[in-house]
Amino acid sequence: MPACALFSDDGGIKRGACFNLSGTRFNEQHRPCCFVGANARNIGRPRHVLAGLYVQEVLLGKQFTLTSADKFQLGAYRADPSGPAKGGIVVIQEIFGVNHHIRAVCDRLAGDGYAAVAPALFDRQVNDFESGYSPDEIAEARKFVANPDWGAMLRDVQAAIDELKPTGPVAIMGFCMGGTVAFLAACRLNGLSAAVCYYGGQIAKNADEKPKVPTLMHFGKKDASIPMSDVEIVKKKRSGDSEIYVYPEAQHGFHCDERGSYHQASAKLAWQRSTDFLGKHMKK
Repeated sequence: MPACALFSDDGGIKRGACFNLSGTRFNEQHRPCCFVGANARNIGRPRHVLAGLYVQEVLLGKQFTLTSADKFQLGAYRADPSGPAKGGIVVIQEIFGVNHHIRAVCDRLAGDGYAAVAPALFDRQVNDFESGYSPDEIAEARKFVANPDWGAMLRDVQAAIDELKPTGPVAIMGFCMGGTVAFLAACRLNGLSAAVCYYGGQIAKNADEKPKVPTLMHFGKKDASIPMSDVEIVKKKRSGDSEIYVYPEAQHGFHCDERGSYHQASAKLAWQRSTDFLGKHMKK
């Protein structure tokens, strides 16, 4: 389904209706799909203007089915730009499923000109799982990664990569659990041009593996889930072939503006580094 998204100055997104920068809806019944941004650099050439904000039509919000090599079928979310795509990006979920945040990341990447697909990696356990961030929801979501089947997840990721190949170069971007999956995909899968890994908690345990493509990693210094000793292991083993950044004021989940751990300055800088990195390594 089409949706509307607002780019605030920190890159956060609101979806489901048109909003102005204060968060007020323009029109509850608005149907055309648009991106609303504080300036044109976020969205390309503006189509029209509402209250001084630039608006660009894009194609958002397609739910569909992927088929993995073992014939397993899983759900996925796809967002496409309004014009020709610069390439494709596979977006890998946190433990909270392909929820509002992950769909918003896909929509944002579509606004930057990429086709984005988020495979529902928990569909092998429970169909259509998605979660919020309350303590009870976090406890429930953690059950899905108590004994993760990385091999099965990577088969499903490969299906998403293959889905995006017609768009041009394909990259992967993952958060939390997805950060680890993105790293493993960079090391083991085929068809990628680049990988971006946000606070992947199991990267240190797999740091002896070497990425086959340019890889960028983001960690928070105040991350209670990933000790700095793990980050130092990653730096020691992978700094020669990967770009690794640590954000001094950031906690786990600092990119997600729906969580209490969101850190605006770190999220903005990491996103800029990520988009610059993707632009460099995803040239057709």
